[in-house]
Formats: sequence, structure tokens, C-alpha cells
Amino acid sequence: MSDFDTVIRGTLVNEDGVTEGGFVAIRDGKIAMLGAGTPPAAREMHDFGNALVLPGTIDGQVHSRSQKDQEDFVWSTRSAAAGGVSTIVDMPYDAGGKLICTADLLKEKAASAAEQARVDFALYGTIRPSEGATHIAEMAKAGAIGFKFSTFETDPNRFPRIPTPLLHAAFTEVAKTGLIAGVHNENDECVKVWSEAVKATGRTDYRTHGDSRPAIAETLAIAEVYEIAEATGCSAHIVHCSVGRGYEMAQAYRQQGVDATIEACIHYLVCSEEEDVSRLIGRAKCNPPIRSAKEREKIWEHLAAGHVTIVSTDHVSWSLSAKSSKVMLENSSGMPGLEVLPSLLLDGLTDRNLPLTYAPRLLASNPARLFRLADQKGSLAIGLDADIAVFAERPRLYDPAASGHNVVGWSPYEGRRIRHAAIATFQRGGMIFDGTDVLAKPGAGRFIRPSVNALTPAA
Repeated sequence: MSDFDTVIRGTLVNEDGVTEGGFVAIRDGKIAMLGAGTPPAAREMHDFGNALVLPGTIDGQVHSRSQKDQEDFVWSTRSAAAGGVSTIVDMPYDAGGKLICTADLLKEKAASAAEQARVDFALYGTIRPSEGATHIAEMAKAGAIGFKFSTFETDPNRFPRIPTPLLHAAFTEVAKTGLIAGVHNENDECVKVWSEAVKATGRTDYRTHGDSRPAIAETLAIAEVYEIAEATGCSAHIVHCSVGRGYEMAQAYRQQGVDATIEACIHYLVCSEEEDVSRLIGRAKCNPPIRSAKEREKIWEHLAAGHVTIVSTDHVSWSLSAKSSKVMLENSSGMPGLEVLPSLLLDGLTDRNLPLTYAPRLLASNPARLFRLADQKGSLAIGLDADIAVFAERPRLYDPAASGHNVVGWSPYEGRRIRHAAIATFQRGGMIFDGTDVLAKPGAGRFIRPSVNALTPAA
């Protein structure tokens, strides 16, 4: 008789090293043994040869409900499973002006998402400006993974700006919970004034978006966030940064003792304004904007230097009707990416001769630490959930409509040659994607709460 339920064989890639001919032995949904060479007996054996076996990706920024009756968790988590993403962290800004800003609303969303989710999920909470910071403690108790705020007002009801004094008060309360304060980093006054100035010129071309939200709008907001973090002792996280200067700032504040973390969305590492936004127009519109190829390479330099905390998608599957206006500024902001997030990062690392170990650190281990999940997930380590993703070289021109795992048939990466592909995804030791089909049914995913035993800042 076997002591193990499942054994997975392949090239193990953890943040601390690579083990060729390795194995992961799983019992009761947890990693029970790791090693190399001849594996122990198990009731189920998966031998992936030389394929890369990584901890399942934790995507720290997903918008499953930005458009009513469009994607929802049933589709976002399907795309996730097909891409090697085993946990998503969903944003608190849902369609219909539904702001997840009380414990009851958080619990309601957790319950409804649990009926749909195929992979595990965690939820950010936020605040309504008129109510102040009064509900932060109760949302933390209800299982919020952290708290999301914005220095820019996309919508006064669904996505409001949090003014500086209130942001300070909110950070003070978040600090008491030990969780993170994640912030959308664009200066509201700058963007509004410069957006109107661009519109007044009568221009409609692809450059108008970047011109209306230049880099200084980002860095001013980043400075505000980290200064408030220093003053309150709160762990502050910039949820997306499109310019190299922002990563320099994060590193400088860390050197001053501030728990200052920062996130690079995959599109900032893959795309550029002149190469991609110019041809994709609205399909490549996001906030902050995709910058120049030169700026993209600066972010890669910071990634190589260890200045990037995590890599995410900022995934949202807008219908094409929301992304097809010839007037750049009229398009909705955001794009899908869950099905190819780890694949694109692995391609980028190998293209630049960077260690493969950066992938599990940026996609799993650091996200687990950031969201206080490190005693549950994020690494190939004994005692953790057996959430595992397997990747092999399967070069293809990416067609987002071909797999059937995306609610929309478009992607900013459509037609791009992608070499790495997820060939299997496991959640707690059970296969949820076999390289072709998503096997997990709606409801298989669980609502994940941060642990008081994992309140350790990200590396």
C-alpha cells in the first residue's frame, strides 16, 4: 500500500533552486515529501519528464465582475486554471456600483463567488469615502486579504478616490490588522487636468491615453502612498507600476525601513506603446498606461535586481464593444491575461537569461507572503497546499478563442508567439487542468483567508 495519494515528477522550480529529476509526493491535499530520483509509491503517478514543476501561481490582481453579465468567477477562474494559476485575488470594485466596503458585503461576495470558482480565491476590501475607515476591522475579521484604495477617481461610486487625509486614517486602521494597503497609484488632479488638455486638442490617436496620464502622475501618487506608510507603520503596496522610477522609489523606501512593496503587471513587461498600443488601440488601454519599450526594459532591469515584489495580470475581460472605439480615451481600461500570465513571464525570463527561480518567487512565494498566505500556499514545501503548475515548451501563436477557456475571444497577446504553456494544473493535489480541458467544476475553489501565522512582509 502507498503512503501517498499522488506523486508528480519533473524539474522542480522553487524560489530557492531547481531540482532536476525531482518529485512532489502529496497526501490529503498537502505536500508531504519532496526529493529527487526514484519517487515513492503512490495511488496516482504523473511523470512530466523534464517539464517545469512550479508552485501554482497566485495572481494578485483580478477583476472578475467589472462588467455586468460578462465574466464573473465562473470564467475568470476557468482561465486561471488553464494558465497554471491556482489562486486569484479579486478586487473590490464590482459592476453596478457595488463597492465591497463592509463585512456583510465581503461575506456576500465570498459566498456567491464560492458557488462559481474553479480555483481558490481571496478578496480585497475597500472603503466608501462617506463612511471613512470604520469598517476596516470588521472586514479583516471577515477574511479580507488586504485593502484596496485609489488615489484616482475612476467612478465616484464603484471606484472612488480616497483623499489624502482619509487615506492616512485608513492606513492607520489597516496597520492594526497586519494586512496590506494596496493602492491604485495615479494623482487625481494631474490626470483630470491633463486629460482635459488632451481632449481640447481634438486628438483621438493611441498616444492620447499616455499623454493624459504621464509618468509624473504615477510617481507623485507613489510618493504619497509610501510617505503615509512611513507615518502610520502600514504595509503599503503599489498595485501596478508602469515606469522604472516607481521601482526605484519602492527600493529607496525599503532601505529606509518602510514595508514598501510594488507590483508589475505582465503587460508592462511584455508590451510597449510604440509596438503594441499603436496597433491594438483600445484593446491595449489600461491604467496606468503601457509605456515605451525603453521604459519596459527599465522594469526588466528592476526585476532582475530584485526590486519587483510580484507580477500580476490586472485581468478584466471587457467585451469588445467596450474596447473598440477609434477614440482612444473612450475605451474601457483593462485587459484579460490569466490564461498566459506564467507562460509570458517564463518566456521573458528565458529570453533575458534570467534564473527560472524568479518565476516562483514573483508569481507564488512573494504573493503568498504579501497576502499573508505563506503558511498555506506559495511554495513547493512540506505542509503547504499541493497547488502545482507544470509548464513545457509548446511554441504557438496565441489564439485566445481557441482553447474555449476565456469568456472573450480577444487578447492583447493574440498572435504573439508564446513558447511556454501550462500542461497541467493541480489544486490540493487534484488535477484541475490536463493541458487541454479544465477539469475543475464551478464550486471547486475555496475562499482563502489570510493567516495570523503568516504576517511576514514580502521579500
